[in-house]
Amino acid sequence: MSKRAVILAGGKGTRLRPYTVVLPKPLMPVGEYPILEVIIRQLVSHGFDHITMAVNHQAEIIKAYFGDGSKWNIKIDYSLEEKPLSTMGPMKLIKDLPENFLVMNGDILTDLNFSDFYTEHVNRKSIFTISSFIREHINLYGVLEVDDSRHLSGFKEKPKTTFNVSMGIYMLSNKVLDFIPENEAYGFDTLMMDLMKAGKPAYVREFSGYWLDIGRPDDYMQAIEEFEQKQNIFLS
Repeated sequence: MSKRAVILAGGKGTRLRPYTVVLPKPLMPVGEYPILEVIIRQLVSHGFDHITMAVNHQAEIIKAYFGDGSKWNIKIDYSLEEKPLSTMGPMKLIKDLPENFLVMNGDILTDLNFSDFYTEHVNRKSIFTISSFIREHINLYGVLEVDDSRHLSGFKEKPKTTFNVSMGIYMLSNKVLDFIPENEAYGFDTLMMDLMKAGKPAYVREFSGYWLDIGRPDDYMQAIEEFEQKQNIFLS
């Protein structure tokens, strides 16, 4: 079965400056490879045969590095945004999308089994499937609980909060394209609200393996360190 993926590689990477002044974020290296090459190698190993890169900022550098994909034995083509279209707007520019396809950010380090994710979405006949991750946040302060008379009623020392967050990896049915406007910025958050309003909410598939978005300098440094230690779980 042919498998198609769209990789969102058009962002400016402002949170990762000054690194991204010179390089687009998807070309930031982890180990000996740019993060986007790690993703491509993973997709190839999971049977994907066609990747479309949605590009904008520094598009020519990305095109120069990845070319037509023949180096990795996969077809790569490009969809150029004339203006920023957010996360879901670029889908409307790609005219040959199949019934089901993967969409993901180009700056993610994970050991997600993309084949299983693809298959579960297809079998469920979902309109949209989100890969999610439980993220823990530790509050760095002691939290005071105060009653109506302003007296201390409780105290929590650096409490932990957990959040179920989107990993930036999705499976889409092409029925989603009906919700996306032409040539307008249209984000993931807006699409989620529109799907819920239409009575077609996304399915959330929780993932408990490894996931890291390299969007911030601290996360990028962590990715470099952990890729060196665990390279075998990312690239077999």
